[in-house]
Order: sequence, then structure tokens, then C-alpha cells
Amino acid sequence: MRQNPSPMGTQARRPRKVLVLDVGGTHVKMRASGQSAGRQFDSGPALTAEQMVEKVQALSRGWRYDAISIGYPGVVLHGKPVVEPHNLGCGWVGFDYEKAFGKPVRMINDAALQAIGSYKRGRMLFLGLGTGLGSALIVDGVIAPTELAHLPYKRGRSYEGYVGERARKRLGTKKWRKAVDDVVERLSAALEVDDVVIGGGNARRLQRLPKNARRVSNSKAFIGGLRLWQTPIT
Repeated sequence: MRQNPSPMGTQARRPRKVLVLDVGGTHVKMRASGQSAGRQFDSGPALTAEQMVEKVQALSRGWRYDAISIGYPGVVLHGKPVVEPHNLGCGWVGFDYEKAFGKPVRMINDAALQAIGSYKRGRMLFLGLGTGLGSALIVDGVIAPTELAHLPYKRGRSYEGYVGERARKRLGTKKWRKAVDDVVERLSAALEVDDVVIGGGNARRLQRLPKNARRVSNSKAFIGGLRLWQTPIT
């Protein structure tokens, strides 16, 4: 699998052990190569990039890793965040992650990270149902992070305004499920995909999956984080 855009970091060789960080609006999940279980800590609207690094280093004490993969909840361009996250604190854009960790770092949108870990073949659309709506498109092995969440949907609201966590609380779970079905159908048709993957913490709330969709767990982010350091990514 190839990436577009290219990831952060200049290390030529594939590292033997990778620490994968899945940064979300509620938790930061982390797991390293060779570890049977992951760890996590709370995030939230006050968490800064510097605080994230400090907490990761404290919680990963005793783990050995050569490089780091980060799934970031926002727009990433050329391996660096270009927009501050909606559900976290400030200071993420322009922060030197490699210097702070003292390790090579590759960063990509969090939905794209899970998409890489979930990919099988052809044209695949990944939709992450969590605090917001994450999305990524993979076409014949080329990853293209997308920002579909804030596109207009209906009644003056965006897609995220109907399938994000705030929408679920506003609409109620039953109506939220219908909205998810409709959004998946619309986006699948528009993007002409062969495969739809639904992940994120709220994927478990779906009683039945939309047509031609499959559900994946958040553990796919760990697989994606390992694949991010493969050359080429497969």
C-alpha cells in the first residue's frame, strides 16, 4: 500500500518495534510491538500535544520501541497536523513530535490509520463513528485521507452533525442508526467503493450493518501503525 501524502519521518530502515498512538477526543490509546495488551489514558478538550507526550512517556515506561506512529484526529498534510483538533486542547500544530519523543515519528489522520489496518483490496471507504466522524479512502492501495465530516448534509447540518456522538444524543440512538445507514449509502454511491468499513467507538451501537459494510475494532489502528512503517506499506 502506498500513501498520499507521504508520512513524516526520514528513517530509511523499517524499525523493529513501533509504538502506535491512536489519539481520540475521549482517550489516547497506545500499544507497542511485542505487547499483548494496550494502555490508554483520558484525553479531552484540555489535552495539549506536550501533555500527551508526557503521559505517553510515563505510561509506556518499560516498553521498548524504535519509532512511533500517531493517528491524529484532524487534518494531516505531509505528515504534520495543519489544523488544531476540534475535541482537544491547543498546541498540536507546529509541535516537534520527533524532538519531544526522541524517536522517529510518522503521523497520519486517525481514520486513515484505521483504514490502513483494515484494508484488503480495491476501493475501500473507512468511516469512523466516534466523538465525530472520521473518514479515509483507499483506492488500489493508495491511501487518501478525506475530510467528509464537515461537508453539508441536510437541514443546515454536516454529515458529522447527524452521525457524530452529539448527534446520537440529540436524535436518539434509533434515529441516529437510520442516519448512519443513509450516510453510508450516499457516500458509498458517490465514491463508487467496493468495500465499506465502519470503525470507531460507536460502531458497536449499530444493531445491523448497512449494506456491503463490515465492522472493525479499534485494534485495526495498531495494525495500521505497524504498516505505516513498512516500505512499501502492504
